[in-house]
Amino acid sequence: MEFKTIILEKKDQLATIIFNRPEAMNASNAQSIADMAAAVANIEADDNILATIVTGGTEVFAAGGDIKYFSEAGHLEMESFIAKCHAINDTIAASPKPYIAAIGGMALGGGMEIALACDIRIAADNAIFGMPEINIGIIPGAGGTQRLPRVVGSGWARHLILTGEMINAETALSIGLVTKLVPKDELLGATEKLAKSLSRKSPMGIRSAIKCINMSETSDMPTGLAYEQKAWAFLFSGSDRAEGMKAFLEKRRPVYINR
Repeated sequence: MEFKTIILEKKDQLATIIFNRPEAMNASNAQSIADMAAAVANIEADDNILATIVTGGTEVFAAGGDIKYFSEAGHLEMESFIAKCHAINDTIAASPKPYIAAIGGMALGGGMEIALACDIRIAADNAIFGMPEINIGIIPGAGGTQRLPRVVGSGWARHLILTGEMINAETALSIGLVTKLVPKDELLGATEKLAKSLSRKSPMGIRSAIKCINMSETSDMPTGLAYEQKAWAFLFSGSDRAEGMKAFLEKRRPVYINR
């Protein structure tokens, strides 16, 4: 597939989405959202892909929305735009395939919201994070008011959203916004290494784990525990579980077939 604002690469059961609007610091507009939606749909439909990296490279992840585009659009167009953003981020968050955000440089507004939808976030030491929407009279609209508190807690979420302040990579690591911090020149290599390690795990196990974690964010504890119990037991009906345990006992790497 050809895109105007992103690059989609596939190799060794891994997909990589690279934001590619350097003239606008990878800011989102109607075209970039359409491209992103198509790329995510392509990945979700490809059974060969087991993990996905989302990145803008080492200098800028994504600088949020394209303010020029926003300033010229009406509220109905913006409602349609943000609904499409929600659909993309919801698909990423609910995907049975893990998504990893490799964040270098600025991840602001909508860029940070895409990163929040990913399962794991790795930052380069030059990364900058922020939700600056309040400074131009709006609020985070692509899931930021909901996902950020679930990741970093209400206190930090309120601070970042209400002040519009930016934080550096070290602070992001300290509050749990990212889980790993690496030198800028090691960002893509470290992320690919992690993605490869996830692709070697049981797809059935990964899928079940993601579903259980997502359940914890939308249900009470008894409901979540009941779901976890059933998911755990269900895995014992599959060949991947048997292969994983057999490989452990035989001290070798398992070969999973997603069954």
